Amino acid sequence: MPLAEIPLCVWRKRGQTFVFRGQAIRYWTAGQGEPLLLIHGFPTASWDWHYLWQPLTQRYRVIACDMLGFGDSAKPVNHEYSLLEQADLQQALLAHLEIEQPVHLLAHDYGDSVAQELLARHHEAQVNIASCVFLNGGLFPETHRPLLTQKLLLSPLGWMIGRAFTRDALVKSFRQIFGPQTWPTESEMDDFWSLIDSNRGPRIMHKLIGYIPERRVQRDRWVSAMQRGEVPLRVIDGEVDPISGAHMVERYRELIPNPDTVLLPGIGHYPQTEAPGQVLKHYLEFRDRQVSAPLKRACS
Repeated sequence: MPLAEIPLCVWRKRGQTFVFRGQAIRYWTAGQGEPLLLIHGFPTASWDWHYLWQPLTQRYRVIACDMLGFGDSAKPVNHEYSLLEQADLQQALLAHLEIEQPVHLLAHDYGDSVAQELLARHHEAQVNIASCVFLNGGLFPETHRPLLTQKLLLSPLGWMIGRAFTRDALVKSFRQIFGPQTWPTESEMDDFWSLIDSNRGPRIMHKLIGYIPERRVQRDRWVSAMQRGEVPLRVIDGEVDPISGAHMVERYRELIPNPDTVLLPGIGHYPQTEAPGQVLKHYLEFRDRQVSAPLKRACS
């Protein structure tokens, strides 16, 4: 049975606001139980998770925010955006919500890098991460294959490319990265664009894209955090994604001990919207296994 969507207009009404370093950040939280932090990707926002939101809130306390520069959160023009600051933001949100117990992570794309930084901070005892699941994202700079638009945003003319970015340009980009049978509808494209365009977002796209070189700088720190095996990990990946599909998972299997990976045939870069039922199934299977594993060890 298909999972029910949450219309963007309804999603927006359910959001709340807190202030992070003088900037208004929109966030959402619902449910009870172990805290589960959802971290969205570039260039979209937390609404990406709307198909999964209600079923996850039946089991966990689910938390998500539009990160600084994304969605309906503040998008300051004179600001240097950083993945490290976005990790600070996630920790600030957890503190705002007075969450002290270990936190589970479910991340996508840009959010994968934020989750990698949180894993590194877990090793440094700055945050307590209970588990982490990655959807399609650039976990390894050497396997990341950016779109032409992303390359242009990184160029000296990036500021012009960003300001000229339109809904039509978004459609053209998304047509390249979604599965052949799972393209967004026109209504979904309207909603994706609404979140990007909110607070004049195209003006800062060339600044947000700085995450790509930042990943290269932090690569060894972040890969080491995954290799330590301190936190249970899984990758759930859309196989036909040209940016970080099967080729990224192949690299993951080479570098990460005892790799736990799931490939979704025919699915592209946004599995949480293209195949939310499959993502939910594989995520809950992963979590249930974490619950049963200690019992197995205790009985052995």
